[in-house]
Amino acid sequence: MRIRTAMENKLKAALNPERLEIIDNSARHAGHAGAHPEGESHFKLIVVSSAFEGKSRVQRQRLVYDALAEEMANHVHALELQTLTPAEAA
Repeated sequence: MRIRTAMENKLKAALNPERLEIIDNSARHAGHAGAHPEGESHFKLIVVSSAFEGKSRVQRQRLVYDALAEEMANHVHALELQTLTPAEAA
């Protein structure tokens, strides 16, 4: 299973997002530390979910990192996160 697909499935299951964008920025980091020749190592995530209601930025990021623990440990080198509640995204 591709990393992006695994990430999408896990984030949907964990956070039930209203909006989820997963952008593979790996090509922009080719040759840098942590970059994989096959890609899928650097991502930008935009997640809009009611699961973030009442949570700090750090708590929101922990929810994402917890959902993606396997990918972070084995393949993903960097995540740029934008975590919003539905009200914040409106």
